[in-house]
Amino acid sequence: MTGAVLSRPAAPAGCPLLPVVGADTEVPLVPAGRAPYADLDTAASTPALVAVADRVAEALPLYASVHRGAGYLSQVSTALYESARDTVAGFVGARVDDVCVLTRNTTDALNLLAGCVPAGDRVLVLDCEHHADLLPWQRRAATTVLPTQATVTATLRELAAELVRGRYALVAVTGASNVTGEALPLADVVELAHAAGARVAVDGAQLVPHRRFSLAATGADYVAFSGHKLYAPFGTGALVGRRDWLDDAPAHLAGGGAVHEVTVEGTTWAAAPHRHEGGSPNVLGAVALAAACDALAALPDGALETHELALRDRLEAGLDALPGVRRLRIWPDSTAPTGVVSFTVDGADPGLVAAVLSAEHGVGVRDGRFCAHPLLARLGVPQGALRASVGLATTAADVDRLLEGLAAFLDRGPAVDYAVRSGRWAPADDPRPLAGLAGADAGAVTRGAGCGSPGK
Repeated sequence: MTGAVLSRPAAPAGCPLLPVVGADTEVPLVPAGRAPYADLDTAASTPALVAVADRVAEALPLYASVHRGAGYLSQVSTALYESARDTVAGFVGARVDDVCVLTRNTTDALNLLAGCVPAGDRVLVLDCEHHADLLPWQRRAATTVLPTQATVTATLRELAAELVRGRYALVAVTGASNVTGEALPLADVVELAHAAGARVAVDGAQLVPHRRFSLAATGADYVAFSGHKLYAPFGTGALVGRRDWLDDAPAHLAGGGAVHEVTVEGTTWAAAPHRHEGGSPNVLGAVALAAACDALAALPDGALETHELALRDRLEAGLDALPGVRRLRIWPDSTAPTGVVSFTVDGADPGLVAAVLSAEHGVGVRDGRFCAHPLLARLGVPQGALRASVGLATTAADVDRLLEGLAAFLDRGPAVDYAVRSGRWAPADDPRPLAGLAGADAGAVTRGAGCGSPGK
């Protein structure tokens, strides 16, 4: 079930690298018509790879209880789960003594790690992080949030100075920004941190699905990532890294499977990873995540980077040609960003623009503050922006449709009337059904504000 997928030639620039479920899905438009869905919101969640869905379908008839079950299918499911763990660890270059804890997602993994840092030890984190890599540390009294500087060079200089000023156990850093795709050079961060006696935790949610990453090669101590951003949206993520903190920390989720012995007086806890995986594990999620790791690992070296760079270049050139559109950057001297581009449209509410792109052109983008409120404020757009993100199934036609939709909006505005409902823009009269799955028409859905709303 977790064998490697055969390698294949790289796809031409602007063509899908691997097939995904739903690639041919059409969506209804307003005022009329239909169009293939152009998914440019993959930084939020990715569709399932066909290979992932197929492997889950193969595993379903074999599903049973995991660990300690005497039945044959229990033994098969246990083997699938533990084999998946090995595959996931190998995908991120785990060292022999590293441990892979299977979690729900990146947020769960980083909260787990936050509970494992020795009590009283200090953590250093930048203010440009996604909330998943800011809030768990912010809850600790012994945390310093370092202001991001105007350039990569200046930020690294300030990071080095802070590591001299204070004694830190851990530096938490994004592998790639979910707002701009940019990142500090990880090798430099690791070198500075290790020289000061600190470990490095990488928020890999936006890095691992887009670039080859190895704990062993980079020297980073921990990496956290999510299956739902890695084309395996079945509820599993991972924290992979040094064993000692994970073995010494309290159980992340106290419950069955995390223990050796329980009495009314106390509990003897298991070692990691089981120490932090209390309750029945998500076997199918683990199988899905391993299948995605296999599929991405089998791509030719550089294929993902080449694919994303071609699409990002096309997107940036198109945005720069549109009047009143401004792209966001954290650092003008950053290099090799992933395929995430955020931008603003002068005089237009980002939510309205996103609603028009969706309803009239079948294009899915993100709007709001992207669970990165401090960064959006630092970039001068505290009320939010728009974000387009590409993935391995994105095509040049998807990018072109976004650009054409923006051009139409700038030229003549919305084609129908829009109104704010439950904090979100939508066509004022929206008859589109939600594919019969949600029990309501598109215009009747109550949408939560989430962490992208300016008020959140």
